Amino acid sequence: MKIMVGGTFDPLHDGHRLLIRRAFDLATPEGTVIIGLTSDSFANRKSHPIHSYADRYRDLVSFIKSLEPETTWEIEELHDQYGSTLDADFDALVVSEETFPVGKNINQKRRERGKPCVEIHMIRCVLAEDGRWISSTRIWRGEIDTHGRLIQQQPQKEGSSDDMRRDVG
Repeated sequence: MKIMVGGTFDPLHDGHRLLIRRAFDLATPEGTVIIGLTSDSFANRKSHPIHSYADRYRDLVSFIKSLEPETTWEIEELHDQYGSTLDADFDALVVSEETFPVGKNINQKRRERGKPCVEIHMIRCVLAEDGRWISSTRIWRGEIDTHGRLIQQQPQKEGSSDDMRRDVG
């Protein structure tokens, strides 16, 4: 099977890892996995800072190689949310709960172009220790790490500016 999956993957977290593993599982050794990685210009629409395409590409390749896949794979640069999914010949798309609507939209647009719909395989979002989704935004905010472990907030030292503001107010 030829499988497609895409994202910004920054920082690469356990939810992303599950998504990518699922794509390789579906493809089987005889198949192909195409991973769309958002371009710098497309990724910069996010509400938090994004590492460069080159850095994200390097991290993605490192993770894929750690899987030691027998499956053929490639990474394509995404300049929009669809990439080559609207015209490419492939069998299935792997999405998360969060991106499932995009998968449905891809099939709608494929129908409009006279292309066959593809299977959509949705994985559940991976939960952090607090029961909420692991997300890049939460990681960037310093709430959790890439494995969903809660990051302990450093207690304020007595006499810090925060303490003074509370005392004055």
